[in-house]
Amino acid sequence: MKKISGLPIVSIAFILFCSTISLGQNREKFVISAKAGGINAITGEAKVHSRGESDWHQLNITDDLNEGDRVRTAYDGRVEILLNPGSYLRVGGDSEVELSNNTLANLEVHLLRGTAIVEATGADGLELNINISTPHTKLAIVRQGLYRLNVVPGDATELIVRKGRVILSDSHTKVKGGNKVVFSASNISVAKMTKEEKKALEKQDVELWSKERAETLAKANRRISDRMMTSAFATFRDTDPFSPRWGLWFFNSRAGCYTFLPFFYGWGSPYGKSYTTSAYYPSAYYPRHSSGGSNTYPRPSGSTGSTGHTYPSGGTASPRPATPAPSIAPAGGAIRDSRMIDPDTGRRMPRKNIELPTRPN
Repeated sequence: MKKISGLPIVSIAFILFCSTISLGQNREKFVISAKAGGINAITGEAKVHSRGESDWHQLNITDDLNEGDRVRTAYDGRVEILLNPGSYLRVGGDSEVELSNNTLANLEVHLLRGTAIVEATGADGLELNINISTPHTKLAIVRQGLYRLNVVPGDATELIVRKGRVILSDSHTKVKGGNKVVFSASNISVAKMTKEEKKALEKQDVELWSKERAETLAKANRRISDRMMTSAFATFRDTDPFSPRWGLWFFNSRAGCYTFLPFFYGWGSPYGKSYTTSAYYPSAYYPRHSSGGSNTYPRPSGSTGSTGHTYPSGGTASPRPATPAPSIAPAGGAIRDSRMIDPDTGRRMPRKNIELPTRPN
């Protein structure tokens, strides 16, 4: 019988080890992303079934889901999946979900069974487009807020809109915050949630975990340094990073996860925590609306600047940096200290001074 040398075994082990390191470093190298489907947190047991494969495999924190991929959790499992920038899908235990479409324009998630929570961050009035389907219904999340779905296969789907707004695809009915909708094979019922129901909901494990994750991600945003941002944008290779999207996913290597990096100040989680670090530097200089050929850009509808002023609605142009240097002040006046107040400490936030790429005019 021919002996197997130990050298090839060591070599294979070394290759596997290097591959693992490469996967772990991949997100630190490409720290800016506008894609959906990234795995952002895992607790307990979770597996993934890639489209076209026959077996389930262990889900890893470095995985990025593609269209048609499924995630399944055990009873103790929890998974956080990135949707469009600023929105998160949190899958509870004993659940299964499929990323049906991973494009930002037509994002769709199919919850086959179990529980899922969607935290959708956005400025007031911002139109989102997060499509959710279950065996019993299809709906679209169109406003920032908190949404929960429970699916019992062959029985019913329960939708709880804690905050925000949902449009039911079949009837185009709008469901606002504070309502519960139950879909069965033959009936749809809508009812206001009672105070007792709301209190009981907030005490559930998956709800507590979702809130904890929201706090962690807001903290990761606040701890983005100038050096981290400069390095991130230096390697960012999106063909049009300033297209009509209101932010990006930013990998904070210190926190070990992606957080939301909005283009402007004034964004916050529906759980009440603020995303105080933004990609732009609007505190010293704000572009005015165009009135005759000057380089001016409307601000996003309904969002709020670092001085507390609400941006005018109705703007359709893509956002872009105002001016990358903090030394530029409004004509005839000095720079005011208009930095945003950190809601957790009561102190002014540090300036984020970064040179971002600009779009050609």
